[in-house]
Amino acid sequence: MSISSMLQANRGTVKASLNFNATTDAEALYKAMKGLGTDEAAILQLLVARSNVQRQQIKAAYKTLFGKDLVDDLKSELTGKFETLIVSLMTPPLAYDVALLRNAIKGAGTNEKVLVEVLASRTPQQVKDIVTAYRQEYDAVLEEDIAGDTSGHFKRLLVILLCIALVTATQDIKPALFKAGEQKFGTDEQSFVTILGNRSAEHLRKVFDAYMKLAGFEMEESIKRETSGSLKDLLLAVVKCARSVPAYFAETVYYAMKGAGTDDDTLIRVMVSRSEVDMLDIRTEFRRMFACSMFSMIKGDTGGDYRKTLLLLCGGDDA
Repeated sequence: MSISSMLQANRGTVKASLNFNATTDAEALYKAMKGLGTDEAAILQLLVARSNVQRQQIKAAYKTLFGKDLVDDLKSELTGKFETLIVSLMTPPLAYDVALLRNAIKGAGTNEKVLVEVLASRTPQQVKDIVTAYRQEYDAVLEEDIAGDTSGHFKRLLVILLCIALVTATQDIKPALFKAGEQKFGTDEQSFVTILGNRSAEHLRKVFDAYMKLAGFEMEESIKRETSGSLKDLLLAVVKCARSVPAYFAETVYYAMKGAGTDDDTLIRVMVSRSEVDMLDIRTEFRRMFACSMFSMIKGDTGGDYRKTLLLLCGGDDA
């Protein structure tokens, strides 16, 4: 592992526990659920203080000690959003992404928000792993399932993101996108889709700079003007993630809580999937972009054990 990827790997708020004992933890969780009433505080504090790899070891130890499935026991003891959050934390990251995509496609209607978020933000290697794991888990081809559930340019860009036809950043950035967008009447969505879908993040950032020089405004402006609906959301997500994945997630968290009601599904997804990846950077971006800290917004927008767990995953206040 390179130094930069090691540093990258340490941008999470959740770290592996140093004096870790899976058996002791399994016994503590059993005790927290046994008898009358459940000690929710003990459960959430223990699980958030362990890495996902360690949680899997606790799960194995629990099975060995008590002959029961830890996740099943947690589900039977907990309820609501808190249950969803804890069960999500108990799921290995790859299995979590695979299940998110499956549910987004196979549920009633398509959850386009989930498709956009996962496929735009994960690294090419993660997407490859997702495709493989999806096939193993469901004996189905993710590309075919997505193609069967979506349509038009939105479908095309999702499929391109899945195929990860990454090209090198040596290609000419001349005005292909400018021609596709602002220069002509109507939009050549096909060009937007092909160029944004087939390029590495590093290359795309050069494209955006060139576009800014040619057009006089940012790529995002063009996308907002020239496209709509789920295609617009996906194109914007691809551009934002190419610029900065933490900034993309900071914005996602902010809009999950802003206004009336909270989009708890989105909040849970981001807090769980980024807690060991780049939550520190997401918090920094959040503070930079908005007039409050992520911690204070979560605190004001949620309650109970659910709030306690989210705040532990957030890992600190940048007030």
